[in-house]
Amino acid sequence: MTSTNCSDTLARAQRLGLFGLCAHFCELGQQPWVPTLLNIEEAERQKRSLQRRLHSAHLGSFRLMCDFDWFWPKRIDRDHVEDLFTLGFLNEGENLLLLGPNGVGKTMIAQNVGHQALLAGHTVLFSSASALLNDLGERDSCWARNQRLRRYVRPQLLLIDEVGYLSYDNRHADLLFEVITRRYERRVSTVITTNKPFSQWNEVFPNAACVVTLIDRLTHRAELVQIEADSYRLKEAKLRAADKAKRRRGAPAAKPASASTAAQP
Repeated sequence: MTSTNCSDTLARAQRLGLFGLCAHFCELGQQPWVPTLLNIEEAERQKRSLQRRLHSAHLGSFRLMCDFDWFWPKRIDRDHVEDLFTLGFLNEGENLLLLGPNGVGKTMIAQNVGHQALLAGHTVLFSSASALLNDLGERDSCWARNQRLRRYVRPQLLLIDEVGYLSYDNRHADLLFEVITRRYERRVSTVITTNKPFSQWNEVFPNAACVVTLIDRLTHRAELVQIEADSYRLKEAKLRAADKAKRRRGAPAAKPASASTAAQP
């Protein structure tokens, strides 16, 4: 082993916290099993790290992008969506805004982007807008609220789903503004899915003074993906209903019981 390789091996052992090996490196560093040990330890720690981050991300179950029907939307920039999975926006500290009506795949794309970020080693948290705002709104004291805010500010990627499906009062608007502002200042990425154009966010947060500034900070450094389509969930529901009706029409009619059978106790 060359001196460069030896120093690299020692540095790996130090990063892994294998202090016993480091202390006796002069005796053990040249042993052929040392690189194997380090490879195994690094792989196991990466595996455990991914498991912890997956558990903490709360992504839930989701369909993979290989199941996405690119021919269904009337308008979608496929190249742009596929480029999101290179995580360039995340590395640049930009936001991702997914706009479109209900049932067109915004949440599916967001969850897949979050999963890709996890695989790349980032910390991720997924939450619906209502769950996030209710969670923060339940904290009575300023101290408790600030402690809870860290949960949403700390991750390298925060995914907030379904902004616009419900309306919120001024207090909730201020809480979302606080989350977005702190993340904006830290230059960490936030993904928003919404069924409302920004011109209608005053309907989501009626009379909230912070809406204009909130939108400004979300969009200042952001990638915007717009999807125009009818609800894919509604399409699938109609197809399932038609399939069931077809099967019912094709099923043989039930045979009536014979008189002798009916007479049996």
